[in-house]
Amino acid sequence: MSKRKLTIQLAGPRGFCAGVDRAIEIVEKSLDKFGAPVYVRHEIVHNKYVVDELREKGAIFVEELDEVPEDAPVIFSAHGVPKSVPEAAERRNMVHIDATCPLVTKVHVDAKRHRGEGRTVILIGHAGHPEVIGTLGQLPEGQILLVENVQQANTVELPDLDNLSFVTQTTLSVDDTADIIAALEKRFPNIESPRKEDICYATTNRQAAVKALTPNCDAFVVLGAPNSSNSNRLAEVAKAAGCPKSILIGRASELDMDFLNDVDTLGVTAGASAPELLVQELISMLRDNFDVELKEITVTSEDVHFSLPRALSA
Repeated sequence: MSKRKLTIQLAGPRGFCAGVDRAIEIVEKSLDKFGAPVYVRHEIVHNKYVVDELREKGAIFVEELDEVPEDAPVIFSAHGVPKSVPEAAERRNMVHIDATCPLVTKVHVDAKRHRGEGRTVILIGHAGHPEVIGTLGQLPEGQILLVENVQQANTVELPDLDNLSFVTQTTLSVDDTADIIAALEKRFPNIESPRKEDICYATTNRQAAVKALTPNCDAFVVLGAPNSSNSNRLAEVAKAAGCPKSILIGRASELDMDFLNDVDTLGVTAGASAPELLVQELISMLRDNFDVELKEITVTSEDVHFSLPRALSA
């Protein structure tokens, strides 16, 4: 029996970004240097496959610093942490290594700079996300305020309307964030913006690739973890760009084949914390069920690389 033809359009760029590559390498090199176990506060990146692989190599993932023994090294995740966390590690004389993505660190630096210049800081982001918790924790309570959507941008009450600034979470929807910024700038014409956009290059590029593919796709599959902000945004972007049949899955095994009924062209991408292996796993499964034609559609190339912390680069 012949298989039905399915065209797969692969979005490029997709998958790991430089910050995720760096964070994973930090855990692996820490295991080489210190031996197992090495503790990691929070998931190093939001992907179960990655976390499980590192766990097998000897990483132990915890949510709070007090779960880490006194003499064990601890790594802070790529999402960043409130400044109280490294301060607590210092007080306990712990060996601690910061795997915060340098682009998240840039947001932290900007928030503290704005506050140092006397401004109230608005953070555009999603409540409860580890990156947002980390950025809010860079300043005392009340000096940085979270805005999640246009409605909040239109109603947020601020102590000083003339000395304002904003920073953003790095993994937001480019279009949604632009709407929130426009609402803030309409209310507060003098609000200070970041010197360089906070949404990271990888988020922007992956969303642009999805937008480029959607006009030619009947459905879209995003590989990524359900708690991954950038992966969730990719599925939302696909829907907003005209491909309502768009889903986020963690592994190929989660895909119900009925989803592909009446689908001739399928768009596929992966979030910035999802390894390419998961994409190839999905393609392999689809080849078992369809006569697959594979097309790679790349909108831009990436050559970003972040250096390791000095403690591991020697």
